[in-house]
Amino acid sequence: MELIKKIKEAEKQAQEIIEQSKADVLKKAESDKKVYQQSMDEAGAARRQAIADAEESAKQQGLAEVEELKSQAAASRQELRSRAEGRTVSAADKVVSSLKG
Repeated sequence: MELIKKIKEAEKQAQEIIEQSKADVLKKAESDKKVYQQSMDEAGAARRQAIADAEESAKQQGLAEVEELKSQAAASRQELRSRAEGRTVSAADKVVSSLKG
């Protein structure tokens, strides 16, 4: 009789251990799920920030290139004006001298 009582008590303790283990596993799984979700949220935020940084960098680089191209265009226009002005004076002198001559 005593042995049966001890067996039943051991079965009860084993069942409690099993139930506690199940509860612990569920808690751990929920905790892991929260940690995973937090990591995914942080990774998403880092990704969005990296994209925003890359966009801003590209924008700044594009603006710098535009300014460089504007500067080059202005220099080219000035050079063309200078050459055209010299040719205009030369052509005008030739016309005047041919009319006088």
